[in-house]
Amino acid sequence: MIDECKCGSSPHGLLSLNGNCWDLKQHTNRVVELLYRVRMSEQTETTKEENEEQQEGNEGNLSGEVLQKEVVKKRVREDDDDDESPTKKQASDHGVKVASHYNKLQEVGLAARSRSRIFFMRNFNNWLKSVLIGEILEKVRKAGNSRVSVLDLGCGKGGDLLKWRRGGIDHLVCADIAAVSVEQCQSRYDEMKRKSYSNEKIFSAQFITADCSKESLPEKLDDAELMFDICSCQFVYHYSFESEQKADMMLRNACERLKPGGFFIGTTPDAYELVKRLEASDSLSFGNEVFKVSFQSKGSYPLFGCQYHFSLEEVVNVPEFLVYFPLLEHMAKRYNMRLVMKQRFSEFFKEKVRNEQHRSLMMKMMALEPYPCEDGGQQATDGKDEYATAQEHCKKAGVRPPLGTLSQSEWEATSIYLVYVFQKMS
Repeated sequence: MIDECKCGSSPHGLLSLNGNCWDLKQHTNRVVELLYRVRMSEQTETTKEENEEQQEGNEGNLSGEVLQKEVVKKRVREDDDDDESPTKKQASDHGVKVASHYNKLQEVGLAARSRSRIFFMRNFNNWLKSVLIGEILEKVRKAGNSRVSVLDLGCGKGGDLLKWRRGGIDHLVCADIAAVSVEQCQSRYDEMKRKSYSNEKIFSAQFITADCSKESLPEKLDDAELMFDICSCQFVYHYSFESEQKADMMLRNACERLKPGGFFIGTTPDAYELVKRLEASDSLSFGNEVFKVSFQSKGSYPLFGCQYHFSLEEVVNVPEFLVYFPLLEHMAKRYNMRLVMKQRFSEFFKEKVRNEQHRSLMMKMMALEPYPCEDGGQQATDGKDEYATAQEHCKKAGVRPPLGTLSQSEWEATSIYLVYVFQKMS
């Protein structure tokens, strides 16, 4: 049974999926947004003299859209001044770090993954991606597209290949900065084709090793005229927010070749949530036994290049960058894209788990940990209070165990993310 409850006093409800309940106050995002706007106002000081007729409004009351436009103008001027600036050199070095990190990650089998502390959290994230991909594919087909082409931007080792196979797509382009990951992705694809049934049609594929935040992908396509129905960018886009140039190139690669009505979908850390937790911390870091996020400072958050270090048990240990989503939304308009959906993982879960088909898939994918563990087995962790809310919910609601849940540490880790969908305007 799914462990879920509601609370009328909370604008988001209380979700005890994980042994932890989030009661988010309505003003939380507003407070965090003001922190950003203070920084944005500082960055636009030089433009105020050029726009004296707007100076009165620029004293702190400019709309987010106007501020974003001014920042973009300023960034362009700065970049034209110095092509070999330290920022650009740092950007190049960071791309190498990201590629090196993922190239060094060892491929592990299913047995090893099942013993991982974050086994259920990874399955939960995979379930969320499966639901997202499935729903977008359904929208594409309802629009009358019989042949579906997909760009997997930041494909990694091919973790979503089976999702595209189940979705019955016709062509897939996989691109990633890490050459070893791309090789493993292609090997997985070749193995999938080899083991497929004789009457099963597997999609065709192209594999590209490239820094998608610096290089233009259309120039590397086998089919120069290829257009995509979907671009999927899972847990990747935030690496590009080191600079406006890199963020824009990544966005260009994601959206430029989308057909009218096509979708740009993805998952990325929620900058609001990260800053909120940082500001609530007594230090420059926060986390638990599963993950840790460390900043160099707090109180000032630049639009680009706001670096933090993220570590996740046995999986990720590399610098990342905050993605201020209103700015991403504004940048996407350059490519005729409009935001049609943005939800925190917790919000997405609460909505989709009500669907019987999605709930069945969640059980099949083992996206939740049974609590209490049956047949004398062990929970993912024996940490104190990791399942306290599940225990309390059983007592109060009279729910018969076992429940489907995540440990508190896993939920705290996965709830820093959000899911988004952009659509290309006709």
